Amino acid sequence: MAFQNKNLSVIAYANGFTLWHYTANETMTTITASGYFDGVSTLMNSGDIVIINASDSTAIKTIKVADSVSVSALS
Repeated sequence: MAFQNKNLSVIAYANGFTLWHYTANETMTTITASGYFDGVSTLMNSGDIVIINASDSTAIKTIKVADSVSVSALS
């Protein structure tokens, strides 16, 4: 299954930073693959945070927007 816009929501927004929540009946590996969030790349900014509820786990990730949107472990 592909990215579903209806499963993405904003939890908080301030000073150009957004805290997102995304839930889907897909694995974390699928959701965190580079380009998965490309459909909303104009809404996301590098440094934003996304809480992901996947079918197999839950994680907090950071967003990087370049040629495509990627997510990685929060450091």
